[in-house]
Amino acid sequence: MSAVVVEDARREFDGRVVLDGVDLTIAPGEFVALLGASGSGKSTLLRALAGLDRGATGDFGVPDKRAVVFQEHRLMPWSRVWRNVTLGLDGTGLRKRAIDALTEVGLEARADAWPRTLSGGESQRVALARALVRTPDLLLLDEPFGALDALTRLKAQGLVARLWAEHRPAVLLVTHDVEEALLLADRALLLRDGRIAEEFIVDVPRPRLIDHPRLLTLRRELLAGLGVATEPEDPR
Repeated sequence: MSAVVVEDARREFDGRVVLDGVDLTIAPGEFVALLGASGSGKSTLLRALAGLDRGATGDFGVPDKRAVVFQEHRLMPWSRVWRNVTLGLDGTGLRKRAIDALTEVGLEARADAWPRTLSGGESQRVALARALVRTPDLLLLDEPFGALDALTRLKAQGLVARLWAEHRPAVLLVTHDVEEALLLADRALLLRDGRIAEEFIVDVPRPRLIDHPRLLTLRRELLAGLGVATEPEDPR
């Protein structure tokens, strides 16, 4: 069984082919990273999976319960944090559901704060809580740490790894960061010329350290696939 099955996904913009017959499967609970050059169609594919791009064609088999976290947190400044977490949800007990999700990301004390008082890292954690509260079977992450400083980014990556291990949704992470992909994903895919061109199995037990010999090898191979030449690692 698969959580995601995409067959022959295609998308053009003003006559320029961005997706040219993409096939993709993601197993339930699998963490997949998608890399490629700027403009290769990574975010286009993610938006099609999220149901946000009606111009894409092909067969898209995706769960009904899915959530997206973008690079920009997209919090509503006129609503308090807990209301941002439950934005668009109906029913009773919404505040409790929001507090529970905020607790998972370490922000329960900020439930009644205004978004403008949050740091960048805190805002992204609220965005993650907003995704978690929907208990998605598919979590789509579109460069969610791209705007964060290096230290905050590392903390956010660790948080995502922990939340994934606890909830086990299928995950598609769009990223430009090779090391991020290797630390988080079960598989890393390269999107090139409108198709999935290469697949890399990240067969290293978690938790991972980026200086693991196998990860160093995969890093070189991924960078080569992205057209980035690297010097051989010193074996000493």
